[in-house]
Amino acid sequence: MADNFASAGVYLIQTFFGLYTMVLMLRFLMQVSRVDYYNPISQGIVKLTDPAIRPFRKVLPTVRGVDFATLGVAFAVQLTAVMLILALWGAPIFSPEYLAWVLLGLFSIIFKIYFFALIVQVISSWVAPQSSHPAIMLVYQITEPICTPARKLLPPMGGMDFSIILVFVFINIIDNILVIAPLAQMLRVPRNLIFGL
Repeated sequence: MADNFASAGVYLIQTFFGLYTMVLMLRFLMQVSRVDYYNPISQGIVKLTDPAIRPFRKVLPTVRGVDFATLGVAFAVQLTAVMLILALWGAPIFSPEYLAWVLLGLFSIIFKIYFFALIVQVISSWVAPQSSHPAIMLVYQITEPICTPARKLLPPMGGMDFSIILVFVFINIIDNILVIAPLAQMLRVPRNLIFGL
């Protein structure tokens, strides 16, 4: 019975902390991409994350478009989740290797956001190519900085934009073959511990 309660606790921590970390990383990518903050979805994300980020702004400023306060909060939220889960598993509540696990998890979340945003962009281009829905506009603005260099390598042909396929391949190579997955294996990150890994 105690194991069931621990499993339920792990599930709840992973879900709520993981989703909030993902929203924080989405806000970070919004700032890097300089999206339209008049978009209602952008405003919702800002309102949801501002209370946690505001205290960090005094210590961690934004430098050249990189919002270190948002990254700091995401890191703290993810680290708290890792420590709570490991405590429920009966492991030490803190170890220096947890810091590397959390950092790798944040990078993984960035790749996951881009991956799913590109899928939404492809589907929306088929279903509603001229849509100005706030969600589609947000997805387009977030992915545009990584799609623009790919379009220079692979320009649209016959009205079809194949550059997104190039970006998909690049993201999968980094995430699953060259960087994220091998580092997670090298650092011995426990499976199902960190959202995004």
